[in-house]
Amino acid sequence: MRTLLDLVLPSECGGCRRPGTSWCAECARAVAGPPMRIRPRNDPGVPCWALSPYRGPARQAVLAVKERGRGDLVPPLGLALAAGLAELRVPGRPLILVPSPSRKASARRRGGDPVLRCARVAARSLDGCQVVPCLRVWWGVRDSAGLSARARDRNLRGRVSAVPLPAAAANAQVVMVDDVLTTGATARACAQALAGVGSYFDDILVTCAA
Repeated sequence: MRTLLDLVLPSECGGCRRPGTSWCAECARAVAGPPMRIRPRNDPGVPCWALSPYRGPARQAVLAVKERGRGDLVPPLGLALAAGLAELRVPGRPLILVPSPSRKASARRRGGDPVLRCARVAARSLDGCQVVPCLRVWWGVRDSAGLSARARDRNLRGRVSAVPLPAAAANAQVVMVDDVLTTGATARACAQALAGVGSYFDDILVTCAA
C-alpha cells in the first residue's frame, strides 16, 4: 500500500525510473556536461552546445517534464544548465539568458513553460545573471514533434517574434537556452527574430541534442 508521501512525491527517478528517488546521482552525472559543440542542419549562425545527446536519462527527463508533469525535475535540470553556462561564460561579463519561446497552450498544459522555469533556476545559481524572455511564437505554430526537417522550417518561418534586449545587453553575454535541439530550425528562427530587432545571441545551450 502506498503511503501519502508516495502519492504526493514521485517514487521513481525521472531519468532511469529507479524507485525511491526523483533524480538519482547517475542520471545527474549524465547531464552534467561539460557542454559539447554541436552543428545542427539549420545553422543559426552562432555556436550551439548541448549538455547531453538526446538519449538515455536526459531524453527521459525532458519528456517527463514536458509530457508527464514532472515539475520536480526542473530544479536538477536547471542546476545542470547552470553548470554548463559556467563553463561557457566569458569572465567579467554579465550573463543574459533568453529562453526559447513556447506556445501558450503547451505552457498551460505543462503547468508552466519548463524552459523558462529551468532558466530561472540556473540564473539564481549564477552571479550577474538574469532571464529575459523576449521571444514569442505565433499561435499558428504546430508542435514540432514528428515533423521532418523541412516541415519544422516551414512551421516556424516568420512565426517567431522578438522585442529588443535591454540596453544592458550591450555589455552582456547573451545565451539562448532550450531543452532539445534537433534540426536547428527553432534556434535559427529565434536567432533571426532577435537579429531583426538589433539584438544577438552569443551562444545557444540546450539540455540535449538529437
